[in-house]
Amino acid sequence: MSSVFERGIDLPVAVDAEGCEIVDAAGRRYLDGCGGAIVVNVGHRDPAVLAALRDAASDPAALDYVHATQFTSAALEQYATELAAVVPVDDARVYPVSGGSEAIETALKLARAYHVANGQPGRHMVLARRRSYHGNSRGALDVSGRDPLRAPYLPWLGKTTHVAPAYPYREAATGAQLAQQLDATIDDLGASRVAAFVAEPIAGAALGAAVPPDDYWPAIVEVCRAHGVLLIADEVMTGFGRTGTWFACDHWDVRPDILVAGKGASNGAWPLGLTIASGELHDVVQSSPAGFVHGFTWSHHPIGARVALAVLARLRDGGLVEQGAAAGDKLHRLLAERVAPLEAVGDVRGRGPFAGIELVADRNTKQPFARSARIVERVAAAAKARGLLVYPSTGCADGTAGDVVLLGPPFVVTDAQLDQIVTRLAGAITEAIPS
Repeated sequence: MSSVFERGIDLPVAVDAEGCEIVDAAGRRYLDGCGGAIVVNVGHRDPAVLAALRDAASDPAALDYVHATQFTSAALEQYATELAAVVPVDDARVYPVSGGSEAIETALKLARAYHVANGQPGRHMVLARRRSYHGNSRGALDVSGRDPLRAPYLPWLGKTTHVAPAYPYREAATGAQLAQQLDATIDDLGASRVAAFVAEPIAGAALGAAVPPDDYWPAIVEVCRAHGVLLIADEVMTGFGRTGTWFACDHWDVRPDILVAGKGASNGAWPLGLTIASGELHDVVQSSPAGFVHGFTWSHHPIGARVALAVLARLRDGGLVEQGAAAGDKLHRLLAERVAPLEAVGDVRGRGPFAGIELVADRNTKQPFARSARIVERVAAAAKARGLLVYPSTGCADGTAGDVVLLGPPFVVTDAQLDQIVTRLAGAITEAIPS
């Protein structure tokens, strides 16, 4: 019996990987159509990323660990400087942690610390969107709007107010109307009590790469600024080139007060999350007597910084953001040709090398399949049997029902591999959901 905590399923043992492929112990090869959990952006076993790990182990001048309250490191300072040049945050200041949930927790506490330091201690309420996902720690789960994930822990939750999502396929509201709803909610709660609004610029797993109307983000920014509410952009899934630009915020020239990232920041080679704050916010917090009362044992890790530097260099110097954008264009063309026409497909959406395919029982009414049918799980299993890995998600329609297949291949995916990904996915949908 495995000593790993059981997840109720038997899993193959991965033994090798390269680029866009993973090999298991039985010799089966899989096309990684989702980069794991939309993590592997520059490709599996990228030589530069592996070299950064080897160098950290063999370089006599490399640090294995120092605590963030006692030291910084050259690698960390270099990474923060180079990251600031591409992240859409003014005078960016970087707080590295071990993953996306920790980064969201850090952002929430930082928003609170800012308002206290700024003489507005009454600002403690947080707004987020229904059917969103921001992480699994208690604070991150509270701002998340996925009811099934929250349900077992509801007695611990309830500090966040949730507003309507930006979900054009099922909710026809314009960006201006959604911004008006946010504005009215802030007024109802009392602007002097609201600290921050947290949202993904382009939705991740919960709404399957749903892209908001183009007037949404400019209007949301205006509402937040008018009320003194901090804007926290969750780019854990969409950052580092995943939507065809460095960050999804770039599509609308949004400059959030705090940006949260992870996943593709380290390509999965090191546990890494990032909370990135504006210089103005940082300076207000740091100038207060209390400062920022927060920390993690593994934050600001020097090896993590070396890995992240290697990933950043590959994306920037190797032109991989642009390469990913081109792959995304081809991916969406192929999906439009071969997957969108299928009877069980209600919507194909996304930006860049990031796509969501929503599966429906009735295309005309957009009726979702019953959750008990486990449709997306069946599609994912059929795809895996064909040698394709996809990322299944549920609950997009109403919090419980609503099946979505997410695609997010590494940016080094070839044209031939994209063709195979879409062909295998179309076959899996046809097999799992016979007409």
